[in-house]
Order: sequence, then C-alpha cells, then structure tokens
Amino acid sequence: MTKELELALDVAMEAGKLTLRYFRQRSLKVERKRDRSPVTEADRNAEKLIRSALGKAFPKDGFLGEESGEKTGKSGRRWVIDPIDGTKSFIHGVPLYGVMIGLEAGGEVLLGVVNFPALNQIYYAEQGGGAFCDFQRLSVSNVSKLEDALLCATSEDYVFGDSDMPLAELRGKTGLFRTWGDCYGHCLVASGNAEIMIDPKMNPWDIAALLPIVSEAGGACFDIDGKPASLFGKGLVSANRALSETLLKKMRR
Repeated sequence: MTKELELALDVAMEAGKLTLRYFRQRSLKVERKRDRSPVTEADRNAEKLIRSALGKAFPKDGFLGEESGEKTGKSGRRWVIDPIDGTKSFIHGVPLYGVMIGLEAGGEVLLGVVNFPALNQIYYAEQGGGAFCDFQRLSVSNVSKLEDALLCATSEDYVFGDSDMPLAELRGKTGLFRTWGDCYGHCLVASGNAEIMIDPKMNPWDIAALLPIVSEAGGACFDIDGKPASLFGKGLVSANRALSETLLKKMRR
C-alpha cells in the first residue's frame, strides 16, 4: 500500500466520523447551490478536513472538490474529492452516502477510496494492487445472463424515462432492478453483489474514486455512449466482465 493510499484511507475515515455528527440530526441545515443541488455544513466541513490533511502531506498536489472547486498544483497530480456523495440520501437519513477521494494524474485515476460511514464499510483500490472492502479482496460476480443480474441506477427517470436512452430496455430484461444509487451502486458491482450500475449524470468528483475500485475488482467501466469511462465523460456504467460486452453491443447498436 502506498503512502498516498494509506493517508487517503485515514482521511476518509476521519471525514466520515465528522459527517456522522450531522447525520440524522433534526438541526441539520440544508442550502441550495446555484444548480439547485443541496449542500450542508457536513459537506463543506468534510471537504475542508480532507483538503487540509492531504494538502499538508502533499503540498504540491492540486485539488478538485465538489464544494471548494479547483486548486492547481505543481506535481501533475490532483486529488478529486466528493465529501458526501449522495447528499440527498444523507439529508433524509439514508445510510448509503459515501466519502470519496481519488488521486488523478495525466487523466488516469491512481487510487480511489469510498467510505460509507453509516455502514461502517470502506472500499479502496490503487492501480495494480487490487480492490478491497474492509481489507477483504473484492471481485465482481460471474453472472453472465441478464435474467440473473441485479441492475442498479441512481434514478429510474435518469435511465428509463427516455426510450432513446442507451440501455433503457434493460429494466425488463434483468432479474432485479433497484435504485440503490450514487457510489453505493457502483461499489455493489465491485463487490459482486450487483452486476450493472448506470448513472448518466455525473461530475468528475462523482466518478474518480470509483474507477480504480471497479476496475481492480475485475469490472468494466464505460460511459453511456459505450466509450471508456473518464472523469469528464458522459456518466458512468459499471458492470461485471461477463455482461459488459452484452451491454456495449446494445449501446453501439
């Protein structure tokens, strides 16, 4: 384990503890950003904690965070942060939100950490080192038939509200469909508990930490046009390898 991953794990755990102080508190205040998405004091303070800790350890690195924007670095590396992925879930007391940290250089994400504080689970991976949850190695499932697969999506409307949306036909062909969304759905794919997760609307901080986790678990990541997933691509589809070619064929058709 590199020193970068070791620190990212520690920082994600500390930020997670901070968020739990606000979780399910009736006094939690919710504000609206310019895009009308919600933000809380927990989001802002968790990002401050993460940026401060990583900045002290790696002062030449840059940052890109959902709440504090971008800070250019001198090292060619950039930490990509989502202090609470699933803020809407967090606000409503749903425990499926995650603290996400990724480290990117040259367009590649070198490592990713996703901490689910309310579930007491932490997922992580770095290039070439495998993917893990609570120190247990992860592997995607071997399910090869759509009728046996669990399909997840952050929002039913995102994926199935438009018949022209790639993969819209999947809902009626998979064995089970659930809206266990945001980072949680992608981590379910990495852990072999779901086969497909679709989210066509994502920002770089929503994607960064997930790419190495799903990939190192043996999964496939691409955007909703079937192109290789990237921080600035069109959303993210995570899938096990056995079904990824089936999905790509449907998307290219």
